[in-house]
Amino acid sequence: MKAKNVLIFGCSGQIGRSVVRKLTKDNYTVTAVTRNIHQKGIILKTLGNAGFINIVEVNIFDENKIRELFKNADICINLVGILFEQKKGNTFKNIHTVFPSILAKLCKEYNLKHFIHLSALGINDAVDSNYAKSKLDGENEIFKNFPLATILRPSIVYSVEDNFTTNFMTLLSRLPIFPIYYGGNSRFAPIACGDLTDTIHHVILNNIYSKIIECVGPEIITFKEILQRLLSLIGKKRILLPFPLKLAELSASFFEIFPNPLLTRDQLRLLKYDNIASGKYKTNSDIGIPSKRYFNDEVEKYCYMWREGGQFSTKKYTSNDDLEKNSRQN
Repeated sequence: MKAKNVLIFGCSGQIGRSVVRKLTKDNYTVTAVTRNIHQKGIILKTLGNAGFINIVEVNIFDENKIRELFKNADICINLVGILFEQKKGNTFKNIHTVFPSILAKLCKEYNLKHFIHLSALGINDAVDSNYAKSKLDGENEIFKNFPLATILRPSIVYSVEDNFTTNFMTLLSRLPIFPIYYGGNSRFAPIACGDLTDTIHHVILNNIYSKIIECVGPEIITFKEILQRLLSLIGKKRILLPFPLKLAELSASFFEIFPNPLLTRDQLRLLKYDNIASGKYKTNSDIGIPSKRYFNDEVEKYCYMWREGGQFSTKKYTSNDDLEKNSRQN
């Protein structure tokens, strides 16, 4: 008999919303934890039929209140993560190491059937990144406290609700020159949000306990190629200018002053490393749920918002097949 009650932390982001939709559609009941029910509650209520979603406002570091949520849960999913550090306790260590450790201990204490934790791809290699170190320490804490946990390590996750393709298309549509770092040669295996949440659903449905699963899309694309594809999709021509490392570090230091920095020095260090399957762990394909969505085909569904004329534009844009043909020729 499959577990029915799922406790989800980080459910208001692009991945969380997709997971909630899939689980409630499959008759799971979800307890969605949010820090601001007035801001996020309206959106979360629409993700499933009445009675399938229970929205709870909790400070994630209030262990006494969190403990109450575990009493009726069968499965816990942690999707909480940050890309840059902020004040008021939002540090990499607190969010990526301390908090997952608390959840793992509570999973063990209340004998939950499963704990699924979202980590990140490539963190073993990025030894000089505080982000990667905190993610790796968090994984170690989880396995120490709840060995049956399954950790998913996705490459870049994209969708119409992401902060990756949408931000880049906004910047590419406005800036005549766009900087690239490390020659734009860092490789990624972007995975569509739908493919990642299909994997999470598959892990739950089939009771998969595979320790670490690397979640990757069907293509390996360099950073420069990602920018070129986005430019083609929105019908723009821009100069992609390689930035010297010293200048890149200086600009990242400046951006860190702002509340939502475009780039931090830690993110710059991460860009040195490939973000593709390592071959050391199982992938989503290995567990029977290969990615089916291709980058260009998915982004094309929403890139019209950055085109001249929007969805009514009459310009002809390069198809996915044409891009692959041009790539081979070059």
